[in-house]
Amino acid sequence: MNKESIEKNTGWKIWWRLLRPHTLTASFTPVILGTAMALSSGSFHLVLFLAMTVASLLIQSATNMFNEYFDYKRGLDDANSIGIGGTIVRDGIKPETVLRLAFIFCGVSTLIGVYICAESSWWLAAIGIVCMLAGYFYTGGPYPIAYTPFGELVAGTFMGLVLVLISYFIQAGTVTLSSFLLSVPIAFTCGGILMANNIRDLDGDKEKGRHTLAILLGRNQAIRFLAGMFAFSYIWVVGLTLFHVESFWLLFVFISIPKAFQATKLFKGKTKSIQMMPAMQATAQMHTLFGCLLTIGLLLDRLVS
Repeated sequence: MNKESIEKNTGWKIWWRLLRPHTLTASFTPVILGTAMALSSGSFHLVLFLAMTVASLLIQSATNMFNEYFDYKRGLDDANSIGIGGTIVRDGIKPETVLRLAFIFCGVSTLIGVYICAESSWWLAAIGIVCMLAGYFYTGGPYPIAYTPFGELVAGTFMGLVLVLISYFIQAGTVTLSSFLLSVPIAFTCGGILMANNIRDLDGDKEKGRHTLAILLGRNQAIRFLAGMFAFSYIWVVGLTLFHVESFWLLFVFISIPKAFQATKLFKGKTKSIQMMPAMQATAQMHTLFGCLLTIGLLLDRLVS
């Protein structure tokens, strides 16, 4: 166990780590991509983009707080747990304070959502509510999603597919087949972040009675599954260019392949959670790099066309 993973935070660091900032790119990257898709077709509203970005970051942060609270209540986290904010078990913040702050974040994101709906469509209100409920019930409620094999599916759907399409819709006023198809690989790389998390926590989750996909597959097969998720994302982009759904500029995304190889390689032969933290970080970086390169490809296509 390294010192950083168990040290007690002070001052603003307590609240900063509660947000689990290393996870926040998972909410920011899909917004960037969805907005770039709309921009490539000639639509862009700066205030709506900023509002969507802030709302997404707030919901992701609230989800992290719900995780912190409910994992503590169920006895999953202690002072030596890896990959958590540690605000409750290490820094002495009351669990009720963390829960209250999560609801405040949801409330603020709801207010921002009212503005977004007023400027686009009120149908988005229902989708936004479902997204917040998914964040709550991931670890909350009597049957948490985190205890099932469906965590990757839920994360990929809401943090990838849905977030990209909402970001596109509020700019362009519609959802196209192309925007849907382009959101699919982001859904897989986003789901990969959770798969990496579950591979890292496999032994502890198994002891606590969870039944994640990583547990059902076993460590080695789960690592191969993660590699397959990455491979599928790249193959999907190639398919979009071959069938002329998108331009060849999207192949810029292949610059991120070394990071995908690094993420899977760093998991191999590791059995302790602390040993797999670099692999976790590489997986999150791969998702961010993949999404940013797709965005660059879309913008380059617009510039040269």
